[in-house]
Amino acid sequence: MNFLRYKSIKDLMQTLVKDVKLDLEQAIKLKNKATFVVPGGKTPEPLFDLLSTTDIEWNKVTVFSTDERWVETDSPRSNFGLIKRRLLKGQASNANLLALFQKNKNLIDGAHSLSKSVSKHLPIDVLILGMGTDMHTASLFPNAEELIFAQSINAPAVVPIIPTDRNLEPRVTLSAKSLETAFKTHVLVIGDDKRVAVEKAVTLKPVSAPISQFLSDAFVHWCSK
Repeated sequence: MNFLRYKSIKDLMQTLVKDVKLDLEQAIKLKNKATFVVPGGKTPEPLFDLLSTTDIEWNKVTVFSTDERWVETDSPRSNFGLIKRRLLKGQASNANLLALFQKNKNLIDGAHSLSKSVSKHLPIDVLILGMGTDMHTASLFPNAEELIFAQSINAPAVVPIIPTDRNLEPRVTLSAKSLETAFKTHVLVIGDDKRVAVEKAVTLKPVSAPISQFLSDAFVHWCSK
């Protein structure tokens, strides 16, 4: 694990933008296209805003989220909607944004169909992962009934997940196998509690700390709040 400390969130985001730009440009130079996978939530919002002003051949970049709540794309809870509002504007407005939701399909059928769509864009060139204090990443939650399958080598590209907290929406998530295809992985960690969590994760197995499966070659970008 490459653990990078920053003095402020601003410094972290500015450095990460430069790294992502170089990573995407390298992929485009090699393949004339790039797959860019990002987390949802509030933490990456400043990153999306900065990237949207960055000069990249965005028309050659396909963007999608690491996971998605099974809600309509115009829902305020949708990662697709968040990415569309905060990243696909300005310079980045002509990127190809793939939704991990399919209208009029249930969670199981939708995940099956999405696996076919996502597989066309693998391997991932640049992956940004978030992490919860429980050491989950994407929607790979410790203790979720579907976790072992989602982490298995036989898992499809996209799998359905039912959070153990039944107050949360059902979700789809990229499987561990899909996430591990990434050529470059960045982990975005803000706050002292998450620093403690990521340091603990490296000592645990993926079934207890799903993020641990992706840390060995990752660049972990951290600063305190």
